[in-house]
Amino acid sequence: MSWIKTITYENAESGLKKIYDRIKGPNNNVDNILLIHSLRPHSLIGHMTLYKNVLHNSNNTLPKWYLEALGVYVSYLNKCDYCVEHHFAGFKRLYDNDTKSEAFMQAVIKDQLEGIFEDHYLAGFQYAKDLTLNHSDITKEAIESLREKGFSDGEILEINQVVSYFNYVNRTVVGLGVNTKGDIIGLSPNNSDDPNSWNHT
Repeated sequence: MSWIKTITYENAESGLKKIYDRIKGPNNNVDNILLIHSLRPHSLIGHMTLYKNVLHNSNNTLPKWYLEALGVYVSYLNKCDYCVEHHFAGFKRLYDNDTKSEAFMQAVIKDQLEGIFEDHYLAGFQYAKDLTLNHSDITKEAIESLREKGFSDGEILEINQVVSYFNYVNRTVVGLGVNTKGDIIGLSPNNSDDPNSWNHT
């Protein structure tokens, strides 16, 4: 499951269990990426607060499927199989087109995203790649290019935060050896109107 000790739902003391009760899925399942924080529950609260507000908040204006797609791409670039598997399942459910979803995944593997989505979305993927692999080379012109493609500054911030979140979580997963054993793949906190609703369904 991981290279460090974790505390299961069944073995959690009351404080940790209260947090688990907020995030658990069916049959008291807690994803391994969240269990990894169990020795420091305050970091679990920080992780979930960031995750819910960056990726699952109704104040975002970019489509949730696109934010998930960015997460899949960044995770693949970072060689984080755990996040690719989880978030591709989430993307596929949201996009609701199995054929095009599989085409997207093949495009990610080949790093040839042209023609998969509308052209302006491609600019977001390029920014995601640059921020992930060459962040120190990004210039103001990259932001201006996103504007020229039709993204508002608020949407540029959404892209930046999703990409930055996945770079954080990919390094958490890879750096601690987290795998998907026992996870229910693709669950997410879907009540985007309530930032305090963390349950995974």
